[in-house]
Amino acid sequence: MRKVRMNVQGRVQGVGFRYMTKIKADELGIFGTVKNEDDGSVSIEAIGSDDVMQTFIKTIKESPSPAGRVTYVDLQDDPLIEDYTSFKVTN
Repeated sequence: MRKVRMNVQGRVQGVGFRYMTKIKADELGIFGTVKNEDDGSVSIEAIGSDDVMQTFIKTIKESPSPAGRVTYVDLQDDPLIEDYTSFKVTN
């Protein structure tokens, strides 16, 4: 299993980005969280198999929301992310 932390920048708040991220995560079997940050970015913690994670990351970079626009993604593998059992939208 691969555990990644992403900070997504661009037009990602107020455009359904978090909810579309959850829908895609649920489709792929990705577990984790997505939340808005005070600086206008969105943070994601995600856990999934390597091949599925590649698809999820590609979806995030292209913006899962048609109204969103991603300009930058800071992506880090982080084995210390807790083991989630579902994907949740927070805040």
